[in-house]
Amino acid sequence: MKADFYTGSLVPPEDLWFRQPFIDQLWEKIRNEHVLLTAPRRTGKSSVMNHIKERPQDDFLVVYLNVQDLQRPADLFQTIIENFCEQHPKFLRDLLGKGWTLLKGVVQAAGDRVEEVDLYGTKITLRENDPDWNSNWKKHAEELLQRIRKTKKKVLIIVDELPDMLLNMKSESSKDAREFMAWFRKQREMPPPDKDCIRWLVGGSINLAGTLDDLGGIDLINNLSVESLPVFTPDQVRQFVREMLSQRLVQFHPDIPELVELRLGRPIPLFLQMATQELCRRWHNALRELDVHDVSIVFDSLVTGVGAQDKLQHYHSRIRRYYPEPRGTLAYKLLSLLSRSKADGLTRKALKSAFEKDVGVQTSQSERDTLFNRIMHDLMNDFYIGEIKPDRFDFESGLMKTWWKKYYA
Repeated sequence: MKADFYTGSLVPPEDLWFRQPFIDQLWEKIRNEHVLLTAPRRTGKSSVMNHIKERPQDDFLVVYLNVQDLQRPADLFQTIIENFCEQHPKFLRDLLGKGWTLLKGVVQAAGDRVEEVDLYGTKITLRENDPDWNSNWKKHAEELLQRIRKTKKKVLIIVDELPDMLLNMKSESSKDAREFMAWFRKQREMPPPDKDCIRWLVGGSINLAGTLDDLGGIDLINNLSVESLPVFTPDQVRQFVREMLSQRLVQFHPDIPELVELRLGRPIPLFLQMATQELCRRWHNALRELDVHDVSIVFDSLVTGVGAQDKLQHYHSRIRRYYPEPRGTLAYKLLSLLSRSKADGLTRKALKSAFEKDVGVQTSQSERDTLFNRIMHDLMNDFYIGEIKPDRFDFESGLMKTWWKKYYA
């Protein structure tokens, strides 16, 4: 059966390449612990979470929510109820909502068919049932969790993009963000995971530890088991290219899968999909065997093409949002320098030297050392750069390095 290309949408479970061993490992963790799943954007984290939602194991009931745009703790728990209403209306109606004044009207609307649920109406009903929702969120959240526990049903709540929500909260009130994370940590411990029927799977495309460190709350995630989505191996990249081309009867030089793997650098799955799809299109237009020159043409077109530019631009813009000054400006400087480096990147000493020239001497050497180490740590944790060999640093993604050099060097 021919697999489809996915260049922006979620990859359904049947087309999710190479992830089943990791998903099985994730379920092993979920059975006993709460889990933090980290991965760069565009690498398949949400598709893995969708797989877990669509194909639950061990009789878990799974509810998924993306909290990237939420701004208050109350929004999170309203969204959990809304997603129960949409994804598991019968569970909400028959087990959670009976006798709960807050859900009066919502429970009546929660039929057996998901398409009959009016989420906008649910949101309005919840607000009408408690106009002071933002002040009473703890009471409602604890009632929700208590009612889930009383059902004895194993429930997994997936909270995707939690660091984004924390940054949104921080912009409104750092105190509220810290208070929420402290409360959330307490809920994960009472009762302890091995005696609780509720599990939390928290996802983030940015460094949650760094976000909490800025809030002074790094200790608030130390009871989450951290799992990082593994990078595709060179063999897996070549297999993907080879099979996707062969399934479409594309004639290609045998060196092409390896050349694609080399040009990608760190194989961000989205860009692997886009490059392979473009090779297929090129063959259909040329109706001849693809040669090694076609790989260069395809990658050059990705760097300049609108489709890839929109997705690559996100990696540049997000630094402005997630890196407070002066870290943001200095991170841009280091990435600009690395984008102009040769294939073996730069040493830490060379990067530190460039940093010193940009940061100036307004602060002490100790403060400058701390700032440099923090920026390097953030850029590595957020998957921009990596130590490609001992004391040599470069962009993780070869495609991103080429793009950054063209537009921002």
